[in-house]
Amino acid sequence: MKKLLIALILITSCTSENKKNQDFTTVFERSHGTETATYKETLDYYHYLANTYPEISIQAIGETDSGKPLHYVVLNPDKEFDFEEIRETKRILLINNGIHPGESDGIDATMILYRDIIQGKVEAPKNTVLVTIPVYNVGGSLNRNSTSRTNQNGPKAYGFRGNARNYDLNRDFIKADTKNARTFAQIFHLIKPDVFIDNHVSNGADYQYTLTHLFTQHNKLGGELGNYLHKEMMPSLEEKLAEKEWDITPYVNVFNRVPEKGFSQFMDYPRYSTGYTTLWNSLGMMVETHMLKPYKQRVEGTYELMKSMIEIIERDTEKIKELRQNTFANSQNLKTYALDWTIDTTKTTALNFKGFEGSMIPSEITGNQRLKFDQTKPFIKETAYSNYFVSKLEIDIPEAYIIPQGWHNVIELLELNQVEMIRFKKDTTITVESYKITDYKTRKNPYEGHYLHYDTKVTSTDNNIVFKQGDYLVKTTQPAFRYLMETMEPQGPDSFFNWNFFDTILQQKEGFSPYVWEDKAQQLLANNQKLQIDFNLKKSYDKDFADNWYAQLDWLHKQSANYEKAHLQYPIYRIKL
Repeated sequence: MKKLLIALILITSCTSENKKNQDFTTVFERSHGTETATYKETLDYYHYLANTYPEISIQAIGETDSGKPLHYVVLNPDKEFDFEEIRETKRILLINNGIHPGESDGIDATMILYRDIIQGKVEAPKNTVLVTIPVYNVGGSLNRNSTSRTNQNGPKAYGFRGNARNYDLNRDFIKADTKNARTFAQIFHLIKPDVFIDNHVSNGADYQYTLTHLFTQHNKLGGELGNYLHKEMMPSLEEKLAEKEWDITPYVNVFNRVPEKGFSQFMDYPRYSTGYTTLWNSLGMMVETHMLKPYKQRVEGTYELMKSMIEIIERDTEKIKELRQNTFANSQNLKTYALDWTIDTTKTTALNFKGFEGSMIPSEITGNQRLKFDQTKPFIKETAYSNYFVSKLEIDIPEAYIIPQGWHNVIELLELNQVEMIRFKKDTTITVESYKITDYKTRKNPYEGHYLHYDTKVTSTDNNIVFKQGDYLVKTTQPAFRYLMETMEPQGPDSFFNWNFFDTILQQKEGFSPYVWEDKAQQLLANNQKLQIDFNLKKSYDKDFADNWYAQLDWLHKQSANYEKAHLQYPIYRIKL
């Protein structure tokens, strides 16, 4: 027994000594803040940490468009890595890095943060478990260069914004065209984070701040959770950073103009990371460091911000848990849902904004006026910040949606996002609310692999429809409630309809030959006096219609039983509350 005890002491001593002698200096630190780790160096570093410290676990999961898997790294001082167990007693913070690999600040800052926590340089959180995706855009990270970030002040080399298929992954969370987005959904629903941070770099103007924050829009998040985000979490983060002499301001949402004239909060629709994560009531924010500031300074600021957020989660752990639980529960009692938003022009927040004087001067290149900032002329000016939004489109919440099984592209995404669905065991006739698409506009230029629709309008009718065995009934009283409302309702900015999932209904499949339809249309008018009156009125008041013989025949065809029911018929149906 005595020999065994001595052996254990020797093993422990050697292990501790080995840890002490091992070098966990990052590429960023060795370069004195001028370089960022490559994809391989980043993963090797986390494997090194995990092999040394049992409080850290690294796991590969899923696929990305690059052909490589994603990884997630967990830091839990209790050495528990079962997320169901973790959620019983702790809050979970998910940190996403490298969604735009040229914006590498978070990659380096999170490596240092994990090391400093595990080595005791930063107090280990008692109530918070950290999870990070070290490099989300693997393909973009491997496409390394030194020139694509035109405005950016370091590091020496970095990844590219587009992924392996040239998608901007921070526009892909709803449509999920990429393997990256689908694997992110796996990770997200596995860990179910309470708080989410996505680390970025940006430049809307020149100003004194290194750090800016882009919290999810609080009115859109809504209720007590939105109030907590806006009135407690955000001010606490600003105060903690100010105490460390790290000034921070809201993300400067302007282009080619001076920000002190006023700017608005960015609206993070569900296509964006924080818009997506808050569909499940995670408290989300993006860190946006200022790309003109030195790289070392940006990484250090990101590090301090994440430390401060951990402190807030530690302090408010029970409150965050309760607010999120209440929000999930209260959503089951809602009668209406806001699908789209606009700035509330009656409310603003006054910022003491720290900027640089900017003016329009003649361009030596174009001869036109150009914006020029003077860093020798700093100022602090009261600036109006529009960070209140109001709903501009409210809809009634249905009891359920019915999705015909043929729309497997939609079904696959619902399954990926753990939407609860029931399949009909036999053919079933149900009275449902049915949408007809009456109008929509389409972007003229491609946007992330799509020609996105917008300004979509619908009319609704009640119909008895026979649904087939195997079709899907999807109730709205479930954790995926917000996700369903945003994707199923065609008027939503990020609905599946607007992302072109249902474009086949927009094309008419059956038509008519004019020489055949002329005779049938004449008979149609003879048998329907009201239609004859409506037809005559339309010709009287619509000159273009009156001058277009084909348009007249087409209009009559659309009033007849010959017109196909599938044209412009939205194929997802609603069961009213």
